[in-house]
Amino acid sequence: MAGPLASQREGEMIGSKGIIQKVEFVRIIAEALYSLGFEKTGAQLEEESGIPLHSSNVNLFMQQILDGNWDESVITLRKIGLLDETIVKLASFAILEQKFLELLDREKIKDALKTLRTEIAPLCINKERVHELSMCILFPSQHLLLEFPHQDVGRTKSRPKLLEEIQKLLPPMVMIPERRLEHLVEQALNLQVGSCVFHNSLDREMSLLTDHWCGREQVPSQTLQVLQEHYDEVWFLQFSHNGKYLASSSSDRSTIIWEVSWNGRVSLKHRLHGHQKPVSYVSWSPHDDQLLTCGVEEVVRRWDVSSGHCLCIYVKGGLGLVSCAWSPDGKWVFTGIADESICMWDLDGKQLQCWKGQRTVRNSDLEVTSDGKHIVTKCKEAAVLLLDREEKTEKLIEEIQTINSFSLSRDNKFLLVNLLNQEIHLWNIEGDPKLIAKYKGHKCSRFFIRSCFGGLQQSFIASGSEDSQVYIWHKDSGELVKALPGHAGAVNCVSWNPANPHMLASASDDRTIRIWGLKNQLDSKQEKAQSNGIHYCNGGT
Repeated sequence: MAGPLASQREGEMIGSKGIIQKVEFVRIIAEALYSLGFEKTGAQLEEESGIPLHSSNVNLFMQQILDGNWDESVITLRKIGLLDETIVKLASFAILEQKFLELLDREKIKDALKTLRTEIAPLCINKERVHELSMCILFPSQHLLLEFPHQDVGRTKSRPKLLEEIQKLLPPMVMIPERRLEHLVEQALNLQVGSCVFHNSLDREMSLLTDHWCGREQVPSQTLQVLQEHYDEVWFLQFSHNGKYLASSSSDRSTIIWEVSWNGRVSLKHRLHGHQKPVSYVSWSPHDDQLLTCGVEEVVRRWDVSSGHCLCIYVKGGLGLVSCAWSPDGKWVFTGIADESICMWDLDGKQLQCWKGQRTVRNSDLEVTSDGKHIVTKCKEAAVLLLDREEKTEKLIEEIQTINSFSLSRDNKFLLVNLLNQEIHLWNIEGDPKLIAKYKGHKCSRFFIRSCFGGLQQSFIASGSEDSQVYIWHKDSGELVKALPGHAGAVNCVSWNPANPHMLASASDDRTIRIWGLKNQLDSKQEKAQSNGIHYCNGGT
């Protein structure tokens, strides 16, 4: 703690609510002016207000640090009025360490040793650091190898960095934290963004002149395209990690790879044939150059995205495969098996490992965390298994109702669980799993309906529904943002483009895929369509 500046006027408060101390406010403004390079304006503010940014002792202390007057700065430090002796010792240690290193740089070994023995060691703190410094005496080149807090060890230009470190030690009433005003403004903007239900754009410019609030137009709600290349119900779809492709699978036993152009138009790239049963699941490789497809209790096929050729077929003798996923490095493939086991394969189809027992079920999703440690799968009708491959431990997320499907967030912190009681549950799976949110409003009581994370920083939850609509909620508030009509059958699956927060895709029993975007995107596409003959849908038609 430190004593107040002599010029502080106690009780002077400003602002509509009277909660801002005038002295602190003026000092923060002065610090901002100096940090922006407005030296004269900053000095004029101090003079006119009568409120100095720093006391005379602090100003002297700062200049002594920059000039390398180490002994004088240690003396001045004690005149500042610090009441906490620990802070005084820590700041003194940082100053004397810099003195020691600069002496070594100038090859004044005896003076450096004297500083270490008579000034640094008697502080009786940070003994490990004292030992490291003593090694520099025995091995003079050692100080260049050690990872000292001052990057430019022993050089004059490191003194401003030393001052920054000392500033972090001292109470803010003594030395205003660097760029404090910028930090407060950024904090206010972040809070406004956090409370903005519809915030969903990287390009939106935020102004300090008005409070930030986005309208609903930032959430994809207009049908930009209807893709009609499947001949039966579309069960699953997923954007690639880079957002350049979309894969969809259908009960027509085919998978289609769609290409997303730079202007957002989606077009057919490859139609993949080979499965003898409906294709229920797809999974993109980490680099989006390959795709896994899984038939209903059949085989898993690995495809080359560029050519559309099948590279490998994964078969488990006499047993069907029910799900598929990649390892984060793309070297292994994981599959769920109809006998409730999970297998790991190399790319050529050789089985490497198998986790037997009740590890999965025949209608389960399959995910692998981005660090490769955990396999996530539905192991019972009302439980999700988190299997730690390295520690060989298991955790369960247990629900009361039957689990329909699940989706893992990009940062591996959250799991979205769809239930047949027409609820979606959000679990925090860091440490012990904890239920933190519920989303309601959609219809899900008979069919397999999938949901996903999406939007800017995955701030939204989207889900299909048996009532032919797509539902969108704000993840943190739980507020239902949109219900999107347009499909003529149950919406089985949704996928949000990870590279474009304004692009959402939905797959339906009506045999179509809808690409959703913003209204202004629709207007732009329609203008272009008049000249090139492309047909785009308007709204929910």
